[in-house]
This record gives sequence, C-alpha cells and structure tokens, in this order.
Amino acid sequence: MSRETILVVEDEKNIAELVKYNLEKEGFRVLTSSKGNTGLEQAQKEKPALVILDLMLPELDGLEICKILKQNYQTAHIPILMLTAKCEEVDRLLGFELGADDYVSKPFSPRELVARVKAVLRRKSDRSAEKVFRIGSLELDTAKHVVLLKGKPIELTTKEYDLLNALLDADGRALSRGFLLEKVWGYDRSLEIETRTVDMHIGQLRKKLKLESNRILTIKNVGYRFIIEY
Repeated sequence: MSRETILVVEDEKNIAELVKYNLEKEGFRVLTSSKGNTGLEQAQKEKPALVILDLMLPELDGLEICKILKQNYQTAHIPILMLTAKCEEVDRLLGFELGADDYVSKPFSPRELVARVKAVLRRKSDRSAEKVFRIGSLELDTAKHVVLLKGKPIELTTKEYDLLNALLDADGRALSRGFLLEKVWGYDRSLEIETRTVDMHIGQLRKKLKLESNRILTIKNVGYRFIIEY
C-alpha cells in the first residue's frame, strides 16, 4: 500500500487513535483533527487522498465540512467517508446528497473501516483513467478533473462530475438508476429510496450544463442516457 494521506476528523480521542493505528498498519499516512474548523483547514491545505469525517464535531459539524469541501473545485475530488453514531436514514441520505462517498456507523469494526477506505480509494482510482470527452460545446477531461462548457470551466460537485463521467463513458447507452447508484455512490442499488438522490443530482447537473442539458435524456422506467449525436 502506498503512503497515501488520510485525514481523520474525530473528536473522540480513543476512536481517532483506533482509526489511526489500523490505517497506519496498512501503510497509510494519517493526520488527525479533533475540531471541525481545524479539520476543514487541514483538508484544504493537505488535500488528502481521503477524509474520514465524524458528523458531531465541536465548532463546525461534519455535514457542513462535507458541503464546503464538495463545493470547492480544489477539494471536490477528495472522497469523504462519514464516521458517526448518528445512524438514522435521514442523516445518511443527507450525507450522500452533499457528496459523501461512504458511511460507517459507530460502533464499527476496524477491519471493515479499513476495507471501506480501500474500496473508496479503488473507486477513485478506477475513475481516474485518463480520457477526454468532447461532445458539442461540452468537454470533460478526466486527467485534469475539469469540465468545460464553450471553453469555460463549470463547477460540479464530485457526484455531479462522476454522474456526467459515467453517462459519457456509456457512449450513448441507457444507464439505470440502480447502476448509477452503484457506480457513482458505491451503494446498494436495491434500496429504492436512494434513487431519488440520483434524480436530484441529475436535475442539478442539467442546470449546470445549460445549453447541453437536453443531451441528458430520461428513459421512462429505466434511467438516463447521454445523447452523443443529435
């Protein structure tokens, strides 16, 4: 395992130390922060390979940190794994809608947490194969992690970027909501409620694509496809 940096933002010292110990055993470099504001500053400065983020933090909560990181193009690509005792479905859904990549509830198995970290990093690596898509006035460069519309950059959240990438990579094929849920969120496609998250992100993506938004076609009872040619 390479010395990728992981930032753990957790105010419970024993949990932070447990996570740090198990990740360092796997060869990761681990940074820790016990407060929300300092954790955010570290993420912005260090730009780690992944952030493990508690929801309930002093000074700045985890959902707000997630929102700030995902709305900034310089940090939007950083995967976030939520680690929290709040296990209600509404909290999990809100985390995913803000751009979180995975969710682990306390109490947790250290082995499971390490496995989840590796899975998120693998998905990030799989998405990073260098490709450039040019369709109409739209361009997506996976190496630079940038999307251009008429030659000007547009800011997308990580999930919006990954959705667009998946649709373009399908080369005109229709993709089901379940497939997108699994591909982009790495989440169980059998949970029907989660498909609303896909629809919400598609709606936001359409708004940002402006004149090219009509290329995202809704396929009734199936999902979506991206029109390559008119």
